[in-house]
Amino acid sequence: MSSDTLTHILELARWAPSGDNTQPWRFEIVNDKQIRVYGNDTREHILYDYDGHPSHIAHGALLETMRIAASGFALASQWTISSPNDDRNPIYDVRFESNPTMVRDPLFNSIEVRTVQRRPMRTSPLTNHQRKALTDAAGTNFSVELFESLDDRIRIAKLLWHSAKIRLICPEAYPVHKDIIEWRARYSKDRIPEQAVGVDPATARLMEWVMESWERVNFFNRYLMGTVAPRIQLDLLPAICCAAHLLVKPKHKPAELIDWVNLGVTVQRIWLTATREGLHLQPQMTPIIFRWYARAGRHFSKEPGLFDLALKLASNFERLVQSPQNEDFGFFARVGISQQPKSRSIRQDLASLMKA
Repeated sequence: MSSDTLTHILELARWAPSGDNTQPWRFEIVNDKQIRVYGNDTREHILYDYDGHPSHIAHGALLETMRIAASGFALASQWTISSPNDDRNPIYDVRFESNPTMVRDPLFNSIEVRTVQRRPMRTSPLTNHQRKALTDAAGTNFSVELFESLDDRIRIAKLLWHSAKIRLICPEAYPVHKDIIEWRARYSKDRIPEQAVGVDPATARLMEWVMESWERVNFFNRYLMGTVAPRIQLDLLPAICCAAHLLVKPKHKPAELIDWVNLGVTVQRIWLTATREGLHLQPQMTPIIFRWYARAGRHFSKEPGLFDLALKLASNFERLVQSPQNEDFGFFARVGISQQPKSRSIRQDLASLMKA
């Protein structure tokens, strides 16, 4: 093999998903058989990167994408983790070996097609084949639970409605929301373009103006019901207008970095499987993340009432999916059929992702 082949693999691998398109990795081609991935997390400045775990999930999605991409070049891959100090900056060494009998992974063609659909989708039920494909994609260490009925979707819509309130009135979340949207854009290399957010143009213009300062956001939220329009368009309607919601649960409690990375491997296989099956997917991670904070007893905001809201949200979530407090939730999303989104996050050029 050659470094050109590894470059081709990285060109595909960079399409792996990451929270708000943060792309928390840099690459180094060590030699003709090895790529080194320098991971990082964003916990210091992004509220939603709870202990870095969402970034670690993204690392796992990247590693799985690299494995699938390598299969297209008749290469087998294996990876190892080194994290000498803590898990904020893990290093992943990925080694490749030629395997002439290697069959290209059936998910290969979905790598670049996979994207997020934040707008309402059709409510056409999943087929039995699609259900089986999604649940089988979880493998042996994770499970997938599907919530498909109209009643389930309405109850989840209410859950997301309350989760979105926490998200939108939390002052610690404001810097994230302010920075992640690239306004008046169809594509974005390092953020979410406005046209992919899922709101109508009038709401987008109002959001752009309001989000220029926390004082404006707080005033609109407090006196002008500023959270209502975004919650309707971004949470309530999409939650009802889909085929199903899926919840990924680890069968063993995540305890180490590798557990979160392996969750990311599974999430990417489920997402790519959904794409292959003609479905679109949108992650719904804020209820998961606020539940993590609540069950860990972590006060994530200077506004004390928000922790109480997170506790209530966690209880409602557990009741909805009939799970005890001590059961771990790993990933939550909605799936359904829709047209291909006309706007999406793209990625930084590979040259920008190579370690200097």
